[in-house]
Amino acid sequence: MDLAILAAVAVPSLAIGSVCTLAIRLTSRGPIFFRQERVGMDGRPFTIWKFRTMIDAADNPLIPTDSHITQTGRWLRRTSLDELPQLLNVAAGDMSIVGPRPTLAYQVERYDDRQRGRLSVRPGITGLAQIHGRNEIDWAARIDHDLDYVERQSAWLDLTILIATFRAVTGGSGVEGHSVNDPISAPPGQRSGATPRDG
Repeated sequence: MDLAILAAVAVPSLAIGSVCTLAIRLTSRGPIFFRQERVGMDGRPFTIWKFRTMIDAADNPLIPTDSHITQTGRWLRRTSLDELPQLLNVAAGDMSIVGPRPTLAYQVERYDDRQRGRLSVRPGITGLAQIHGRNEIDWAARIDHDLDYVERQSAWLDLTILIATFRAVTGGSGVEGHSVNDPISAPPGQRSGATPRDG
């Protein structure tokens, strides 16, 4: 299914990606792509690709506030087009179209034994958590959705998630979130205190 979808979206994705690249280049200084190490299936690390949505600064926080996100970045996040380069990760076999979102190593270290079950499948560009609130729900709830996916995964479920993802993205719901106080997602050293408005 991953290969079939990649073949179907290759040409339009290249066209849309070119527009995104031009928009990033014309509106802010810095690289086109954002790369970051994430944890994949069976705990293996890999480099995830995204379009850059933040200003090019060495001190960007893991969970950005509005001041760190560029004008084009807001549009890319709102439409989820910042995730488009992850098709390269799918082509490389590090990710699937559908599956649990890949997380950072420090977040995985906070999983309990049950939550580590989400690492038994390839991470995805979209998944059950993304159609049930995205960033509006806490990480424990997201992981519960991911574990539900692991138990029930099928081609039919993947298709259902893809259709629901399209509706969620066009509706723009759940884009903001990632509280710095969340026990799993909170960056090291920021597990308490005021919660900024996330981008």
